[in-house]
Amino acid sequence: MQVLLPPGWPRPKGYANGVSVSGRQIYVAGMIGWDAEGRFHTDDLAAQARQALHNIVEVLQAGGARPEHIVRMTWYITDKKEYLAQQAEIGKAYRELIGSFSVAMTAVQVAALIEDRAKVEIEVTAVVPE
Repeated sequence: MQVLLPPGWPRPKGYANGVSVSGRQIYVAGMIGWDAEGRFHTDDLAAQARQALHNIVEVLQAGGARPEHIVRMTWYITDKKEYLAQQAEIGKAYRELIGSFSVAMTAVQVAALIEDRAKVEIEVTAVVPE
């Protein structure tokens, strides 16, 4: 994977502006903070983010991929202020489950998610080198 950083641009914190890869692509649907049985165990955003990241890792494993193969993430959150207040805890979960890899990332605040208790939904694209 090659991280794309235009000349003169500062390196962004916690994500990459872009990446270039080749290989087998895996697309992971939006994962939310419930377990494999579809049960929420908390309404805490950081805990739901941890569970959503865990779910992503499991889906990747089912496709023969690992977290280091992630090239793109889109985060949909229902409360920007809550996200910013819990950013350190969310970052800790990210580093533990995904790593410190350079990923092209977008975060968007949305009015609501389909599941009423969901506070975060994360989509992922991964590329497994051939």
